[in-house]
Amino acid sequence: MARLDEDLAPDVAAAARHGVMSGGKRLRPILCATAYRACGGNGHEAAYDLAASLEMIHGYSLMHDDLPCMDDADLRRSEPTTHVEYGEDVTVRAGAALIPAAARQALESARRLECGEEGAHAATQALLEAAGAGGMVGGQWLDLEGEGKSLAAEELDGLHRRKTGALLTAALVMGAIGAGADESVVSALARYGRAIGLAFQITDDVLDATQSAETLGKNPSDADLDKSTYVLLYGLDEARARAQRQVDDALAALESAEIDEPVLTALARFVVEREK
Repeated sequence: MARLDEDLAPDVAAAARHGVMSGGKRLRPILCATAYRACGGNGHEAAYDLAASLEMIHGYSLMHDDLPCMDDADLRRSEPTTHVEYGEDVTVRAGAALIPAAARQALESARRLECGEEGAHAATQALLEAAGAGGMVGGQWLDLEGEGKSLAAEELDGLHRRKTGALLTAALVMGAIGAGADESVVSALARYGRAIGLAFQITDDVLDATQSAETLGKNPSDADLDKSTYVLLYGLDEARARAQRQVDDALAALESAEIDEPVLTALARFVVEREK
């Protein structure tokens, strides 16, 4: 983030910092650093720098997602959204600036880990593929296209595997690659990531339908935007059950690769037990 202060106009840099540093669960960087450790990483501080690149992409996505032309949200993490604080044009530029900054952050930090130059490129590629049209951006587009429509189960799963799941999965993959893990372990962690990504979104839909803005730190918006949700599709009880089945699949993925990491187990359970 320090380089943003050097490279950008002061108001754009401040908006970027607001979007990334204003709080949140930090689930993606935690998953990345934990996967790195679980795969035998030697604890190099560069693993945390690699993990930060994920939060930079996540932060930009929320900044743009909250814009009036998207979800038109004025509250995020119990604070005014970035465009409310800095204006729409500055927020658009700040979010866009975070994308190449995150790529640079990922590449330079991964080069300092056990994976070498080839692994550094693979980790950066995983980040950018998850952030792009085949991942988060594509999922956001499908989300906007789906407003006012009743999406079938497969369509809803596909949307959220991109919009939410892709970056969560990349977090695990990047951590494993950074530690120099073999392909079977990377694959198992990717399966874990896909499962908790879907569980996370299903739980988001449940919380949006059952919790207040005060609890969530944002205004529930699915009903206002006429979006298809897992709660509308299945009802509350079945939606919760489906989220739990995804957690079970995530834990099975860890077991299949003999990954004994209590933090990953706890994080999978947190995804469905959280209250916001």
